[in-house]
Parts: sequence; structure tokens; C-alpha cells
Amino acid sequence: MADKGDIGWRLVAGAAAFAGGFVAKKAITMAWKKSTGKEPPTNPESPDVALREAIGWAVIMGVGMEVARLLATRAAARQWAKGTGKSPYELKSEV
Repeated sequence: MADKGDIGWRLVAGAAAFAGGFVAKKAITMAWKKSTGKEPPTNPESPDVALREAIGWAVIMGVGMEVARLLATRAAARQWAKGTGKSPYELKSEV
């Protein structure tokens, strides 16, 4: 069974990833609008959306969201280590 530190870290990491993703989606959407002059595709799978636009949106969103999640989780891990004095269990490197 997981201890309280493990559960606490999972909650903190999940919240950080969610917040990072939320901010990233807003930022990526705004950058898309500014660079293309139009709204991003709401349904890239639709045949009405140009293939180039659908692929571009998928790549930018995929990479952007993953980078945001990674950065948010790493920042949360740093704060967790400062607050608890030890690294989160899942991020410990095996020796």
C-alpha cells in the first residue's frame, strides 16, 4: 500500500501536470491564432480541415503539451524536495 508521501506526491504531480497543460493549451492556441490569423481546428480529424493544418496542429499541440507537463512536473518535484527534504519516490534514480 502506498504511504502518505507517495499519495501526496501523486496528487501534487497530477495537479502540476493539469495546470501546466491548461496554461500550455491557452498559450498554444493564442500563438496559433497570432501566427496563422485564424482559429485552430476544433476537429483536426474532419475531412473539411486541410491535412497540412491538421498535422501542424497535432504536432504543435502534442509537443507543446508534453513539454509543459514535463516542466510543470519537474518544478513540482523541486518544490516537493524543498518542502519534504527528499525527492519524490517515483523520480529517484535506481543505482
